[in-house]
Amino acid sequence: MEQEFHYATLSTGLRIVMRRRGGAAVEHCGLAVNAGSRDEAPGHYGLAHFVEHTIFKGTSRRRAWHILNRMERVGGELNAYTTKEETMLYSTFPKGNLARALDLISDLVEGSCFPAVEIERERQVVCDEIDTYLDIPSEGIFDDFEEMVYAGSTLAHPILGSRESVDCLDSSVCRDWLERFYTPGEMVLFYSGPESPDRFVRLAERYFSTLTRPDVPRGRVAPVEVPAFSTVKNIGSHQAHTVLGARIDGLHDPMRYAMSLLTNLLGGPGMNSLLNVALRERRGLVYTIDASTSLMTDTGLFTIYFGCDEGDVARCCRLVDDVIAPLRDGKLTERKLNEAKTQYIGQLTVASTQTEQSALSMARSTLYLGHAMTGREILDAIRGVTLQDIRRCASRLELSRLTMV
Repeated sequence: MEQEFHYATLSTGLRIVMRRRGGAAVEHCGLAVNAGSRDEAPGHYGLAHFVEHTIFKGTSRRRAWHILNRMERVGGELNAYTTKEETMLYSTFPKGNLARALDLISDLVEGSCFPAVEIERERQVVCDEIDTYLDIPSEGIFDDFEEMVYAGSTLAHPILGSRESVDCLDSSVCRDWLERFYTPGEMVLFYSGPESPDRFVRLAERYFSTLTRPDVPRGRVAPVEVPAFSTVKNIGSHQAHTVLGARIDGLHDPMRYAMSLLTNLLGGPGMNSLLNVALRERRGLVYTIDASTSLMTDTGLFTIYFGCDEGDVARCCRLVDDVIAPLRDGKLTERKLNEAKTQYIGQLTVASTQTEQSALSMARSTLYLGHAMTGREILDAIRGVTLQDIRRCASRLELSRLTMV
């Protein structure tokens, strides 16, 4: 049986992870960069995200129009996104265009020059994105909550930054960020498609052999624990928006699959999640309620979000605690646990057909853990979760609360 993932390291120190999908008509290729908003200096908040936008605006070889069209002319796409810890820069394209994608991505990382006129144009685009985000309380509340739960750390500020901080960014600042953080030892080149691993490595060596920037330590400091809080902010909204959340351990926590299973059981995408049944289906108190986790290298966050009438907030919070309490008290049965495992495994199996997300996941895992988890490893980890694991995870959830009305 052919192995699921292949690994290599280029002469520059750039790591590679590959997944061969024989016969695939679509390929995915890109870079996972160990740099995000937590690496920004005060006064430059939003820089990682701004570079993600402006890296497409011109290189020493190509103008913005040529970059835009390079993959689109063959029916492909060029994408990027930024989180608090990493930036993804990647392309999805029809089979047969791998060299074109590698050539373009290497040019962006090594040769982007951030033309001043393009910087000014994109600055307004990003500021409009910030305004749009702030106009949606169900989105903006998460930034406010993280600012409180990560108070005093570089994780506290929004990924987008603010209008004021974005106004301070220029071509020189963007180029400095690129040269400091987009280095071979702090990136992973990933590929998912029909090409053989040997050919991909040869192509990668051709296009990335001149990228030899020295690595710079990230200097990240884990945020201190903040006492649980309960806060209400008045924003003049017609609906009350609430986030309940608690700090949890990060990517290296051996209990992370138990926490993922617990999160899915409580507020996953299924309409039969415990919180959805308790608050929406039985009582009609909310339109939507969901739970999620965000895991970083040295910390993590569990959150529950719901929107309801202002007068129902306290009742909804009590109901959330009523749902979690039996799990914390060890009252989940083996049968219910097995049902939750079956549902979660089924969801993951369906999600695994989304090849783009699978490629991004293997890249992030390789960037931080040194390897990608195979499908069998993930399913075995979920099957191995015990009742005691669920109880232990639920017991960690000392929830803070932020409500915006």
